[in-house]
Amino acid sequence: MTAEKIIVTVDPDLEELIPGFLENRARDVQSLRDALAKSDCRAIQSIGHSLKGVGGGYGFNGLSELGAKIESAAKAGNVEPLAGLIDGVADYLQRVQVVYG
Repeated sequence: MTAEKIIVTVDPDLEELIPGFLENRARDVQSLRDALAKSDCRAIQSIGHSLKGVGGGYGFNGLSELGAKIESAAKAGNVEPLAGLIDGVADYLQRVQVVYG
């Protein structure tokens, strides 16, 4: 069974920015995993905050929601849910399909 696509409609004026934006978010996932391996909650909180902020600006609300959860858990020092949340970001990026319109 194929995972359901997440359709995100983005302003056509942003079309040339989106591939780089998504590449940067994939790098964020790796940075989050590296920080989690070191139990670096401060770095995780910072990246989560960034995801929360940039996602909504481009219409990727699901990414913003995950970023907010990551930021909140890291701020509280609650590492238990972080691996699953980081996997959630990776899954989101795998399934997201951008439509310009």
